[in-house]
Amino acid sequence: MSETDPASSSLKSLWEKAERQRKDLSTFTDYNSIAYKNAVAEALATVSTCKDVINNLSLFSNNEILEDAATNELKYILADAYRGELLLKQHDRSTRLSTLHDARTAYRSFLSLCDSYALLGSYEKKAYQVSDKISPTVFSEIHIDAAARRNAKIEQYKHEKELKAKLDQLSNLAQSPNVDDEDIRSLYLSQIELAVMQSLQQLEGIYLEIDILGKAPSEEQLLEQRRRQQEEDERSRRRKADDGYSDRVDPSEIFRKANGRPLLSSDGKPLRPFTLLSNREIVKGGVFGPGHRLPTMTIDDYLEAEKQRGGIIEGGGEASGRQPEPDEDNLELADQETYKARQWDEFKEANPKGSGNTINRG
Repeated sequence: MSETDPASSSLKSLWEKAERQRKDLSTFTDYNSIAYKNAVAEALATVSTCKDVINNLSLFSNNEILEDAATNELKYILADAYRGELLLKQHDRSTRLSTLHDARTAYRSFLSLCDSYALLGSYEKKAYQVSDKISPTVFSEIHIDAAARRNAKIEQYKHEKELKAKLDQLSNLAQSPNVDDEDIRSLYLSQIELAVMQSLQQLEGIYLEIDILGKAPSEEQLLEQRRRQQEEDERSRRRKADDGYSDRVDPSEIFRKANGRPLLSSDGKPLRPFTLLSNREIVKGGVFGPGHRLPTMTIDDYLEAEKQRGGIIEGGGEASGRQPEPDEDNLELADQETYKARQWDEFKEANPKGSGNTINRG
């Protein structure tokens, strides 16, 4: 279809508007703001209008092959992929489940169109075929074991990085005034290939979220649980009131100190600051204490204290057997030593060796 056709021109302007709105969404930081939600709704409305125009113009047919599609029309294959992407950006909890199913339908419609134009690889085609079942494990069934699935994920990640780098080069090339039709066609086909990979990833996430939401309690169940909890709290409060239980501190004698001054007045008001400690708090305070008694003095201090108590005997050892050198100039000391030696000689003469042992004599 020619670009001069009014319907085609209208679709082109709508598509350019949708592209601008999608890019503007990346400038938001608060995804819960009203402005962001409105921007998502406007972009989704524009893309949905583009999809309606594409269907009315019958741009794509199952009877065509990729070579039959005009280069300037290839980008419109992405319409359903964009719809699925924008639907997932809506986070209204009350309608989340239906939104997930709508996004699933949009992604599968995009993959079906790509399949009809032979734009799916062997893995992508197999993943699209099994995606008709809504199951959190549907994509893990493609591979026999976890190792093969992990290797496939790694290869997909590498291929996705290569595609993004190629798209950056082609996008820069498309800005040139002398751009070739083959380059533009290659750009659109690369965009579609990347969208196929991302669509399968999003479908896997959609199935997981659908499974989680299916197991989560509904709003009615949450309200019922909240109502029952409130009733139980009220019954518990009434039981305590009937048993005479009170949260007020009892101003009894246990709150008096040794000096007899009360901590609380008769109506339960504190008369001076105090701290209540339960056994649990006392135990808690010693949790991080050491499991042994810490020393209160150094080794030198201990030895000095023992010495003062007479618990240390000085002397002995090798030094105790050494005789001091005699002082030859000390005549008094020399006379004492001479006198001791004479006494010892006289004792030995009066008591010869063996004279005291009379037990074994015949």
